[in-house]
Amino acid sequence: MPNRRTQTSAPAEAPADPLLLVRNRADALYRAAIECCRQHDRAAKLHRGAAEPELEHQHMDKLCAMCDGSLSEMSAAYETAAADVHPERDEAWWHKANGMWHASREYARRHAGCDALSRKLSAKHDPKQLAAMQLEYELEASALLALRHAADAYCKTRPELA
Repeated sequence: MPNRRTQTSAPAEAPADPLLLVRNRADALYRAAIECCRQHDRAAKLHRGAAEPELEHQHMDKLCAMCDGSLSEMSAAYETAAADVHPERDEAWWHKANGMWHASREYARRHAGCDALSRKLSAKHDPKQLAAMQLEYELEASALLALRHAADAYCKTRPELA
C-alpha cells in the first residue's frame, strides 16, 4: 500500500459563457503557437552550428515535434469550441484568434507535406526531387513566420498574455 496520498481534483468546469471558453482556447492556442515558434527558432540556431553534439540535435527535434503536436491539439480544441459560437458584437480578439487558427492549420499542413516528401526521398536524389524539397521547406518556413505574425497580432488584442 502506498504511503503517500494522491490528491485528485475535480476537472475544471467549462465557463458558463461559451465566448469565454473560446477566448480561453484561443489564449491556449496563442501560447502553443509562441512556444512552437520559439522551439523552431532554437532548432534553427542549433542546426547552423556544425560542431554541435548529435544527441542535442535529437532532443531538439523531439522538442519541436512535441510543440508541433501541442499546436495541432490546441488548434483542434479551438476549432471545436468556436464552431458554434458567434459573438454578438465585433470582437477584435475573435478575428485575430481565427487568423491564428488558420495560420496554425496552414503550418501543420506544410509541415506534414515536408515530412511526407522527406520519407519519399530515395537514396539517389535527382535535381527535381531536391528542388521540390527545397520549395516545401521554404513554404513551411513561410507558414511558421505567418503563424508568428498571427500570434503577435492576437497578443496585441490580449496584452495581458505578454
